[in-house]
Amino acid sequence: MADRSSRPHRSPNRTPTRRERRIIKVRVTRRWGPARIGYLLGLHPSTVHRVLARYGLAKLRWLDRPTGRVVRRIEATQCGEMVHVDVKKLGKIPAGGGWRMLGKAVGKRNKQADKSGGITTQYRNPRRGYHFLHTAIDGYSRLVYSELLTDERKETAAAFWIRAQSWFSERGITVRKVLTDNGSCYRSHAFSDALGTVEHRRTRPYRPQTNGKVERFHRTLADEWAYARLYRTDAERCEQFTTWLHIYNHHRGHTALKGQPPASRVPNLSGQYT
Repeated sequence: MADRSSRPHRSPNRTPTRRERRIIKVRVTRRWGPARIGYLLGLHPSTVHRVLARYGLAKLRWLDRPTGRVVRRIEATQCGEMVHVDVKKLGKIPAGGGWRMLGKAVGKRNKQADKSGGITTQYRNPRRGYHFLHTAIDGYSRLVYSELLTDERKETAAAFWIRAQSWFSERGITVRKVLTDNGSCYRSHAFSDALGTVEHRRTRPYRPQTNGKVERFHRTLADEWAYARLYRTDAERCEQFTTWLHIYNHHRGHTALKGQPPASRVPNLSGQYT
């Protein structure tokens, strides 16, 4: 006695080979999903999905849309192997609250009230109306070091990296590679000198998804801290930043880590090996 396949010898209702070829051609040339392909060819999306799955075509989320190539994801195997660095510009909150929580009419009125209160110059210069969030995230553990700074000049970026590298070293992480975009502060001699022996890699131009781990962190930060609730002053939000960052590193479950916090992947940081 032996188990045999339950697949039938004949499949008279299977999609004809010619139609399958048309489905595959549209998928390869236009990079559409089952719904759009089905609408174009007059087929049900589930039929298109079965054909694509039968021939093992990559899912759209695995593809680089402009080139159609399968995305090569950067997966570190140990702490410090690759640290992702980037800067996010974050608008300051006027006294009373911003427009995201109170609406544009009230937010604009609060901003005008700030101007009339003697700090008009803060808003005349756009650079002074923003915080610059410098972030370094370890690609393996997702452990984050981040600071709210006043600009993104080369000297600021270099000094930030020196502090970030020291912070990682105190937690037993030796940084070997750093990945940044092609911003002027990261192409400077000052940042290169700050890196020292650490290997510096840059993303391809116009491909921010290459540095997706830090980009995704900034999105999480905006959703769960920067715009998570109503802050009446900018100082109130800044005071909550270090608290939220601690929660992210030590207590918040990460989907890429099977629900565990980043600290769980760093030996002895969370006390699991004491």
